[in-house]
Amino acid sequence: MEAKTLFDKIWDAHIVKQVEDGPNVLYIDRHFIHEVTSPVAFLGLKNRRLKVFRPEKTTGTPDHNVPTINQHLPIVDELSHNQVETLKKNCAEQGITHHDLGTESYGVVHIIGPELGLTQPGMTIVCGDSHTSTHGAFGTIAFGIGTSEVEMVLASQCIMQSKPKKMRITVNGILNKGVTAKDVALYIISKISTSGGTGHFIEYTGTVISNLSMEGRMTLCNLSIESGARGGMIAPDDITFNYLKNREFAPKGKDWDNALKAWKELKSDACAVFDTEYVFDAADIEPMISYGTNPGMCIGINKKIPDSKGLEGNDKATYIKALKYMGYNENEPMIGKIVDYVFVGSCTNGRIEDFRAFAEYVKGKKKAPNVIAWLVPGSQKVENQIREEGLVQILEAAGFELRQPGCSACLAMNDDKIPEGKYCVSTSNRNFEGRQGPGARTLLASPLTAAAAAITGHITDPREIFI
Repeated sequence: MEAKTLFDKIWDAHIVKQVEDGPNVLYIDRHFIHEVTSPVAFLGLKNRRLKVFRPEKTTGTPDHNVPTINQHLPIVDELSHNQVETLKKNCAEQGITHHDLGTESYGVVHIIGPELGLTQPGMTIVCGDSHTSTHGAFGTIAFGIGTSEVEMVLASQCIMQSKPKKMRITVNGILNKGVTAKDVALYIISKISTSGGTGHFIEYTGTVISNLSMEGRMTLCNLSIESGARGGMIAPDDITFNYLKNREFAPKGKDWDNALKAWKELKSDACAVFDTEYVFDAADIEPMISYGTNPGMCIGINKKIPDSKGLEGNDKATYIKALKYMGYNENEPMIGKIVDYVFVGSCTNGRIEDFRAFAEYVKGKKKAPNVIAWLVPGSQKVENQIREEGLVQILEAAGFELRQPGCSACLAMNDDKIPEGKYCVSTSNRNFEGRQGPGARTLLASPLTAAAAAITGHITDPREIFI
């Protein structure tokens, strides 16, 4: 029997039809929708006089456009209000479960899926959002799709896709103190570039990966798309199973036992062949910080900004343009650079583990007066945990204020925008020009590095203060 990768096993099991000399028709187990990419898809169904084929397989929640304060009040921005209300109306009309603002199950789509146990090993999962790759942490094939594809899945529970190549990234060893899953992800992207994963689906392996918590694995898989990959995944293990057990929509009783038996088979065969392989050593990874305008422009926090030697043509012009936008120069150190804002949250780092780490390191200290900090839990459950565990008292004593769940300052689609020219240390996923607001300057980092910047008011190696 031919040896197969984990990706092959899940993909092949979901092929409904192979189009001759074309893509696969792939069955989709779970479809997540939000307020931005679903309205036009629902309108397309309406114009074709179609109903959602399997509404129980789709789950909706608003997240991109919602405010993170005063969520009990009507949304002031007219466009955001209309999109949120349209999602609610479409879900009600089509019989789709909708996790609305103010409910106990509300949150960012890629955070509540795992929280509720809707995300399960062996599934195919899609959403009209590129960071759907987050769900790959559970041993799923999860990827973002466009609005026309959202309509396709709503209408048929299937999608047409060409099978990607397979990449394996192995990270072995023990992480240094102060180094998190976010740093691992940014390190990998800095090494293989933002196009290094193009055309591939990544499987992450190695001792570092197997020792990550589920929260850490979700952060790593979340950022797979930033290397150009279609998505990322990690074979499920006891850490996965323990996380899922007793979740609301996870199997129960004998169904759990049967599911567990099947899930334990979800791993790449020993002789499985990958199209591309990378191996990294944990000892080489330190806290990372971005200095440019894509996630590949990251360095270890104590290193200097690289120079443009060796770059030519468009590559050199793009590099110089990025540094000009950021207001930085070649060969400058990142340590000591002034910070105006700190953002902790998003589908990358908006989970309880992230806030525990942030709170632990600011405990007994005070926020720098020049820093405005937005701490935004990824879901109502995370917010509740922050309060129940007493973390909110630690944060408030240090001068921080907890906001309400939402995508917030990850992207400039709500009220939480970074002003033009200001620098924000952000635990989110993208540092493109204008991503956090017109003219905003984003420095991608882990929650620990964000905590260090929030306390000192400038870029600081978190190991110097906290470890």
